[in-house]
Amino acid sequence: MPRPLPDKIDKSPVITLSMCGDVMTGRGIDQVLPRPSDPRLYESYVKNATKYVALAQTVSGPFPKRVDFSYPWGDALEELERVTPDLRIINLETAITKSDDFWKHKGINYRMHPENIPCLQAARIDCCSIANNHVLDWGYAGLLETLAALKQVNVKCAGAGRNITEAEAPAVMEVDDKGRVLLFGYASPSSGVPHDWAATKTRPGVNFLADLSQKTVQHIAAQVQKVKRERDIVVASIHWGDNWGYEIPDEQRTFSHQLIDEAGVDVIHGHSSHHPKGIEVYEDRPIMYGCGDFLNDYEGISGYERYRDDLVLTYVVTMQPRSGKLVRFEMIPFQIKRFRLNYVSRSDSHWLRDALDRECARFGGHVELSETDRLTLGTGPFLKGSPTGTIAQRG
Repeated sequence: MPRPLPDKIDKSPVITLSMCGDVMTGRGIDQVLPRPSDPRLYESYVKNATKYVALAQTVSGPFPKRVDFSYPWGDALEELERVTPDLRIINLETAITKSDDFWKHKGINYRMHPENIPCLQAARIDCCSIANNHVLDWGYAGLLETLAALKQVNVKCAGAGRNITEAEAPAVMEVDDKGRVLLFGYASPSSGVPHDWAATKTRPGVNFLADLSQKTVQHIAAQVQKVKRERDIVVASIHWGDNWGYEIPDEQRTFSHQLIDEAGVDVIHGHSSHHPKGIEVYEDRPIMYGCGDFLNDYEGISGYERYRDDLVLTYVVTMQPRSGKLVRFEMIPFQIKRFRLNYVSRSDSHWLRDALDRECARFGGHVELSETDRLTLGTGPFLKGSPTGTIAQRG
């Protein structure tokens, strides 16, 4: 049986975070929301975003030409109400803009119309990491409009800004009578983020991780130390790595451990992979190396079926603010179908359990499936260091 809790539990209040990987409400999904953008695309083969709608309908069956703002979240809304997290955190992998200044030669450019931002409000999103390889898809104007749109609806963001100072600053979220959550966003070139997207003193951009060196760890540690205080939970939200495959590069693992040991980080929220990857608990702190996608318009795009990227997870992470330690780690599975999050079949729950159990075992972890299709991560004693072709396009 897994043991999801340390032996001695602090009885002080806990903070529960709902955390998801990449949320892409642009392109095809944007086309079925109430205020679609101009559907023109600049991809190699697909030139109109409505083709992604048609592709999804071909493989999954018809759905409305126009849906309401809550539609994409589907059954996830009910589950989040049951969980009642203190905060809801995502990686927002699309620009929110009317800009037509697409980034030349990038290949794929995601955007959601600003008037569709109630889609994020429908899921009561509290904070977005926007340090990723799509936030500047529509140029600097697109980034600035994204920042303005999120601010207008009181959704906090981190990882990009009008200059390096803003891009490096954390999103600070107060949880009444419990503590604070500080989220720093980082974008690595290993996920396809162009080097010239890096914010500077005079140029907008992302909080760019040029490398995963000790020098970078020290820089992050200095940033954290400036703002972290007692009962703060620090989240490092990092867009890194390949879209496909379960391998965790040694440098990612070493970097994550150093952020916990030396920089005061309590949660590593990794994303960019299109499917969930292994999870490690290190020094009683969770490391999600790749959360996988959560919302996208990829239905019917073939080539990587063995990874089942239609099966996605909400990670429910409960932490002790006083100690910064993990209390409980659960995952709620859904299936993307017809651009909507749906409850999974029992057989799909078993598939996810087996895949995650296999990958987490590398780090001394074990995943169990409940009768209600929730997945729970447990370990033995929380260790200080466990051993170590298609025309349609994904981002």
